[in-house]
Amino acid sequence: MVNCIIVDDEMPAIDVLTKFIKDTPYLSLVGSTTDVTEAIDMVRQKPVDLFFLDIDMPKLNGLQFIDLYCEDKKVILTTAYSQYALEGYERNVVDYLLKPIPFVRFLKAAEKVLNQLNHERQQTGNSSSADFILVKTEHKGKLRKIDFGDIVYIEGQKNYVTIHTNKRDSVTTYIGMSELEERIPANRFVRVHRSYIVALDYIVALDGNEIFMRDAPRIPITAVFKDTLLYKFNNNLLQK
Repeated sequence: MVNCIIVDDEMPAIDVLTKFIKDTPYLSLVGSTTDVTEAIDMVRQKPVDLFFLDIDMPKLNGLQFIDLYCEDKKVILTTAYSQYALEGYERNVVDYLLKPIPFVRFLKAAEKVLNQLNHERQQTGNSSSADFILVKTEHKGKLRKIDFGDIVYIEGQKNYVTIHTNKRDSVTTYIGMSELEERIPANRFVRVHRSYIVALDYIVALDGNEIFMRDAPRIPITAVFKDTLLYKFNNNLLQK
């Protein structure tokens, strides 16, 4: 999960970004503010991975804020002015979004952040580079190793999940969907419903609100998650 803070002196802009973040399953909004000084307190008190940061603000503009407080944070600049783009990229911002921001453009920027963080976490050892996951099973004291390549889909039910594999079996473990989602590689899995995560390699077809899977029943997909799935498929999509 990528923890985000929005800093913008206009509430309508915050409202748009808040909705976009809620519609993106791997983003989590930990705070938003129109006041730069309040944002400074948030940096000190909350775990933050990513800032959605306006540039033209009173007291301290977005570029100055980056220089002072975002040395180890990811930043996506959101502004109505294109003339600051060069200064933004000189500060290694991940992306530069011009208002009004289309959701597809927002999603593309968010995916850049996710890919960068996943790579950095693997490089530093904060995230395991192993190709499997170890989970506690229903049997007390028993651990089960599951290769990522064997997982077809994951089904969430209240406070536990069931992992369905290509070996025609399933493993139930007492962990939340969001926690498990953080422990599996984002380039191989995608959340398509509040109760389902699917493996991209096992998707056969997408038809309306259903996903056809290899070695699995049809999986429902909701509108909230559909754009994320389509974006992941975008590079391989043939169009007229």
